[in-house]
Amino acid sequence: MQYGICHLSIVPIRTNPDDTTEMVSQLLYGEHFKVLEIRKKWSRIRVAYDSYEGWVSNNQFCWISEEDHQKLEGSKPDLASDIVSHICTSDGMLLPVLLGSVISITDILQHTFEGQLVNGQQSKANLVETALLYLNTPYQWGGKSPFGIDCSGLTQMVYKINGYSLKRDAEEQSGQGEPLSFIEESEPGDLAFFDNNEGVIDHVGIILKDNYIIHAHGHVRIDRLDHTGIFNTEEKLYTHKLRVIKKII
Repeated sequence: MQYGICHLSIVPIRTNPDDTTEMVSQLLYGEHFKVLEIRKKWSRIRVAYDSYEGWVSNNQFCWISEEDHQKLEGSKPDLASDIVSHICTSDGMLLPVLLGSVISITDILQHTFEGQLVNGQQSKANLVETALLYLNTPYQWGGKSPFGIDCSGLTQMVYKINGYSLKRDAEEQSGQGEPLSFIEESEPGDLAFFDNNEGVIDHVGIILKDNYIIHAHGHVRIDRLDHTGIFNTEEKLYTHKLRVIKKII
């Protein structure tokens, strides 16, 4: 088995080994992975953090040893806590890195970092504060950054930055945690899941106080939440149908 690490700010993970195919997720700086299949220009990978699989371009990551991979697997990562900060590379160049990037790998890449870090599990109250950092981020399918994010990318990154693990997709995330019977039982930081007309869970957001929710729909926004679903006061209609509320922590 071979292993790699993302040494760039952000890298697309695609459905197929072609730049024109769908981006299903992203690698942020410092994320490591197993390489499942190698081709001339592309490799199929499995991300260590959430086991997500897809294709990345071979010129957009660095190879690492199995020993380095094992060290990363056994450690609690230091994560960048500013929306944008910078790495100084071994050749003296500045590289922007984004909120939630893994900084604890800088010694492997011979990089230096002087920004703000977060490590380990934070209090549940911090989830909302972190979520608000993404407010007005444009929606991007497969996105995980403050410059483009999807609904489950938002929830995954908010929880990751605060030291808790979520799967990558909304339907997978809905299988985690403890279900709640009523909105009134929920606390800020709990997750609300929504389904489509076929009953497939395809949307998720983070519950705020006073029956509000923050979620990625067009952009990261705050809307009303009730037993029916998400009510958009601008459009004066329900945009998402509530399926289940989950307490993850």
